[in-house]
This record gives sequence, C-alpha cells and structure tokens, in this order.
Amino acid sequence: MNTPFIPAFLFPWNIVFIVVGIIIGVLIIALIALTIVGKKMQKKQESSQAQMEAAAQTTSLLIIDKKRMKLKEAGLPKIVLESTPKYLRSSKVPVVKAKIGPKVMTLMCDEKIFPMLPIKKEVKAVLSGIYIMDVKGRNVLEAPVGKIGLMQKLRMKASAGNR
Repeated sequence: MNTPFIPAFLFPWNIVFIVVGIIIGVLIIALIALTIVGKKMQKKQESSQAQMEAAAQTTSLLIIDKKRMKLKEAGLPKIVLESTPKYLRSSKVPVVKAKIGPKVMTLMCDEKIFPMLPIKKEVKAVLSGIYIMDVKGRNVLEAPVGKIGLMQKLRMKASAGNR
C-alpha cells in the first residue's frame, strides 16, 4: 500500500496558479459589473422617488384593513400589475384597504410605515397615486421596537447591575 512519491518539481504548480488567477479575475470583473449596475439602479430609484414626492398630496383616510398580500391577489388596478415585472408579481407587498372620502380603495404602502398604521382609525397620509408614502396625525402608532440583539441584552443587564 505504498503511494507513489511525486517530487515537488514535477507537480504542476503553474496550473494551480493559473486556475486561481482566472478565478480571481472573474470575481473582480463580477464585482465591477455589480458596482456599475448598482449605481444605475440607485440613480433610477432616486429619480422615481423625486417624481413620487412631486406628485404627493396629503389626504385624510380611514384605514379599514392592512395585510401583506401577493400583488396578484391584492385587487390593485390592472395597469399596476402590467407595469410590475413578472418576477415581482408573486411577491408579498403591504396592502392597505382604506376609505378616502366616499370611496373604498386598495392602496400600497411603504414598508417602513406599514407597522405604524392604526386599523379602524382616521389618519392624515401623504399619497402619491395609490402609494402611501408617509403618515401623519395623532392616531399614528409608535414604530415597533425591532429585535434586541445579544450584545444589547448584555449591555442592558450590565447597566441595570451597576445601579
């Protein structure tokens, strides 16, 4: 059961260096491509945000219900579904059913604002089309506290123990 001994000068180290070099080169090219695409998407998002803020108006609405639903099942207008990319149509979005004046409408909501919306209460909201961008008023709930990490728990225990 002797394994054959291969002298170090016969092992093709140059092949290993070439393969590692190719892998590093591909990773660098992918990183550069992702950076360029990310910058373009960020510029596009900033311009669409500016357009939404320009078209925004403040209205009062009575929130009837709020859920996270698939875009197809939300009951939004057909034009919204048609303008959404196909890969995002089955993703869940925050949907709010609200009464604006005499009409009951289905609206989309910003992820940051969704937990703060009170149900069965009237609030003043900044709307841009069917998108709720911001909520104002005294009926607005406080933002829920996120998960507390291990380090934060330890710091809280240490500060409570020092008192």
